[in-house]
Amino acid sequence: MLSHHIVRITRASRGFATHANSTLPSPIPAVLHLKTGQSFKGRSFGAPKSIFGETVFSTSITSYTESMTDPSYRGQILVFTTPLIGNYGVPLNKTPIDSRDVGVTLESDRIQCTGVVVADVAEKFSHYLAVESLAAWCQRNGVPGITGVDTRAITRLLRDQGTTLGRLAVGPDASAAAPNASDYWDPTTENLVDQASTKQPYVLNPTGDVKIAVLDFGAKANILRALVRRGAAVTVLPWNFDFNKIRDQFDGLFLSNGPGDPNHCMEAAIHLRKTLQEWDRPIFGICMGHQVIGIAAGLDAYRMTFGNRGHNQPVLALASSGSIKAGRVYVTSQNHQYALKLQDPFPQGWEPFFINCNDSSVEGIKSTPQSGKKVWGVQFHPESAGGPLDTIEMFTDFLAECRAHKLQFGSSKNDVMGAAKVEPSLAEASRPVRVSA
Repeated sequence: MLSHHIVRITRASRGFATHANSTLPSPIPAVLHLKTGQSFKGRSFGAPKSIFGETVFSTSITSYTESMTDPSYRGQILVFTTPLIGNYGVPLNKTPIDSRDVGVTLESDRIQCTGVVVADVAEKFSHYLAVESLAAWCQRNGVPGITGVDTRAITRLLRDQGTTLGRLAVGPDASAAAPNASDYWDPTTENLVDQASTKQPYVLNPTGDVKIAVLDFGAKANILRALVRRGAAVTVLPWNFDFNKIRDQFDGLFLSNGPGDPNHCMEAAIHLRKTLQEWDRPIFGICMGHQVIGIAAGLDAYRMTFGNRGHNQPVLALASSGSIKAGRVYVTSQNHQYALKLQDPFPQGWEPFFINCNDSSVEGIKSTPQSGKKVWGVQFHPESAGGPLDTIEMFTDFLAECRAHKLQFGSSKNDVMGAAKVEPSLAEASRPVRVSA
């Protein structure tokens, strides 16, 4: 009798699960073509359209919504190695804009990747915050997906031959022949940062006690969240804005993540080189921001074979700084195709900060104590979303240095709102990634 009641209770609780409507997944055929000649047949979900892109894989197990809204995936067809995707749906992507949040629940206000490849898209989803299915969300954002394909085989191909250009053919296009090699579109030939960055400056948490400028190369929302939740007043600037014109208004400079090839950002690197030479306040960069710091310091950036994408990348700290201790391995969240070259000797005034434990690529650089500067750059994402929080206190370390400098040398000369006064030509530099949906 007891077991009978337990079964009834269990069935009742399962009945509360939210679920997608009966039209998902779509019976429309779809094919993923790779430029290297392989094709994978499946069925379409999301937007019923065909696209080109750069095919990459992510080993993240959770947080598919955060990955898909990360601007660093712009132009890419994202293959999830986790077999089942969509089981907890998609939340309402809107929050207040205050000292605790920045207007969105996810990493931007839209899906940023070009297409999605999953082995098994969930027809039903269950989460108390979910408002729609993955398929419905993709369709609303105009992003196609393919399911029913062997993502293990695709991942092994990408792992062996490197990131590969692809074509996701949907509907009538699925029965057509694979594109010619010359037809494939390579997104890295374009300045994706210019497309992802904000066009106009905007301010978050203006009453914060320390004033931070953020150069937006395609910033994840959780980077801005990590700053405002630690009490910073944040002014977000276009990627190519000349920070030197207004630098004395701020207590620190932050360079965000972003998509594509860092060599498209030489304008920002040239501006930053002057900042590094003449400015004595703390500077911190993540991902693309780290690469731009490296280029400004005299290092070269190169394209990796398949990059690092996932929530499980181990990095070894080579130096101590704040909460980071030399000799310790930290597990990190990553999403990048390019890296800085490790060279010996390093540029004067600089030293390696982190090294990747899997492929020995450079995962961080920092200014030396002898340089008198306070500059750090890391290839991984301390703010994660999703992923481990091993290095989240690097934000606390950065702001602590900004506050210490402000206490020692006095506050910024002008009000943070003054940063919004920019030349019209700079304001039109790139398309905004809005912080509100």
